[in-house]
Amino acid sequence: MKIVVCIKQVPDTKGGVKFKPDGTLDRGAMLAIMNPDDKAGLEAALRLKDQYGAEVTVVTMGLPKADAVLREAYAMGADKCILVTDRVLGGADTWATSSTVAAAVRNLEYDLIITGRQAIDGDTAQVGPQISEHLDIPVISYAQEIKIDGDYVIVQRQYEDRYHVLKAKMPCLITALSELNEPRYMTPGGIFDAFDKEVTVWGRADLTTLSDENIGLAGSPTKIAKACDKVRKGAGELKTGLDSDEAVAYIMGKLTEKHIV
Repeated sequence: MKIVVCIKQVPDTKGGVKFKPDGTLDRGAMLAIMNPDDKAGLEAALRLKDQYGAEVTVVTMGLPKADAVLREAYAMGADKCILVTDRVLGGADTWATSSTVAAAVRNLEYDLIITGRQAIDGDTAQVGPQISEHLDIPVISYAQEIKIDGDYVIVQRQYEDRYHVLKAKMPCLITALSELNEPRYMTPGGIFDAFDKEVTVWGRADLTTLSDENIGLAGSPTKIAKACDKVRKGAGELKTGLDSDEAVAYIMGKLTEKHIV
């Protein structure tokens, strides 16, 4: 079995968010991590490798510094890692990103593709399903459990207060939830070995099935009008010394004042 895992290097929002003058994220100035949903997808692929002897190839599109998350994938147990990077690919929205990643995956053999449900920087949950559309293969999203049955994959798909059990013939794409599993830690030996392994780097010229009108900022049908950090809440108001009736009257007065009731 050959599994391709698509991951993304995303800003570590715990370390603070930085923006460029045009309102877009300044990724080069921010600390970066492997997207949590993607890491769960990688762990799922590695567990299938442990169980079935699968070959796991990890693909990411990003800046050259995204090499770091591929080294992390190697340290966790991935067999091959590919970095897709080129200046002309910069500024891509979900459509241009999925078109580019799909073109990279077409260069590979695969039975199963695993992506994260969504990235914490964009939260669109669009790229995985879009990749499946470009490749014309079925997709099962929001996976909370994955099993293999011959040429088929069986997935528990999270759905509100229950789950669906879906079965699809491979090749198939699955989007993973961060709740799917607990990703393994990198071992010291794995970390040392990761820096001795080769990360394959592909540029625009290696993506022969990709059309120029579908790449980068120019090939993105959506544009970011404005981005900003989360709004800070005020300190609020603390009232003391009220009995229960007075407290209810005070709260109802505030709700009425703000036209909530």
